[in-house]
Amino acid sequence: MAYKPELLATAASIEELERLIAAGADAFVIGEARYGTRLAGEFSKEMIEMAVKIAKPKGVKIYAALNNLMDNEAAESLSEYVSALAEAGVDAFVFGDPAVLMAARVHAPGMALHWNAEMTSTNFETANYWGRRGATRFVLARELNMEQVIDAINGTDLEVQVQVHGMTNIYHSKRSLVESYLEHQSEPDRLLQKNKDRGLYVMEAERQDERYPIYEDANGTHIMSSDDICMVENLHELLEAGIGSLKIEGIMKSIEYNEIVVRSYRQAIDSYLADPSDYSFNEDWLEAIQQVQDPNRELSYGFFYKEQVY
Repeated sequence: MAYKPELLATAASIEELERLIAAGADAFVIGEARYGTRLAGEFSKEMIEMAVKIAKPKGVKIYAALNNLMDNEAAESLSEYVSALAEAGVDAFVFGDPAVLMAARVHAPGMALHWNAEMTSTNFETANYWGRRGATRFVLARELNMEQVIDAINGTDLEVQVQVHGMTNIYHSKRSLVESYLEHQSEPDRLLQKNKDRGLYVMEAERQDERYPIYEDANGTHIMSSDDICMVENLHELLEAGIGSLKIEGIMKSIEYNEIVVRSYRQAIDSYLADPSDYSFNEDWLEAIQQVQDPNRELSYGFFYKEQVY
C-alpha cells in the first residue's frame, strides 16, 4: 500500500466540518466537553452521528475525543457513551485515561484507539506499552523536537501523530481561575463571559508583547500558547520520516482561517506524494496563511528545531 499520511483537523460545527472536508481534510477530532477537553466546538451524540454520515461517503474519518480527565461520574457513564459512539460509526477513540480503554474493550470491541496524554507521550517505549494494551496510534507531545519525533516514528509500529499547525495548550487547571480573578476585579455582571469567545489573555510583565489566550469552561481553566505552530514550509521532513497523521489544531480560529490552512497543507502533502524526489516548497502555500494570520500571533516552528527540550 502506498504511503498516505493523514491530514487531521478539528471542527467547531457541522458547517465547519463540511467546509474543511471540501478543503482537503482526511479526518476530524470532535466530541463533547464532558468526555473531551479543549475542543474546537461542542458536538452532541446526535451531531457526531450526523458528522459520520457526512464524512463516511467521502472517505473521511471521524475520531471521538474522550481525552478528558475522567472523574467517577464521567467514568460511570462511559459504557453507555462508548456504545453510542460505536453505534454511530466513529472510526476511533482519542483517549488518555485507561477507563476509556477498558470501556472500549467491552462496549466497542475492535475500535481503533489513539492514545493522547498531551505532555507525557514523549518516547516510543511508552507508545509500545500502550500498543500492547490495544492502542493503534500514539499522539506525540508538542514539546518534542524533530530528532525526537523521528526517533519515535522509527521506534514503534503504531501510527504516530504530531501537531503541525495552530495553538497549543501550555497550562490547565480544573480550578475556576478566570472566575476567581473576575470576582476579585468586581465584575459579577461579566462572570458568564469567560469562554473562548471573550478574547481574554494573560501577559508577563517583562514581555508584554506576548499574549497568552486564557478561557474557562466546564473542564476548568486553559492557557494557550502565544504563537501558532506552522510547519507547512518544512512538512517534507515529517513526510520523509513516514509520519502517520498531521494535525491542524483549529481551536479559537475562524472557519475561514482553518479553511485556508487546511488547503495549504493539502497542497503541500499532495505535491510531495506526487513526486517525493523532486518536491519543492511553493511559497504561495505559506503566504496564503500569512495573509489571514493574526498579526499579534507569530507563526513559529514550535519545539521542532530546539536542541534540547527535556
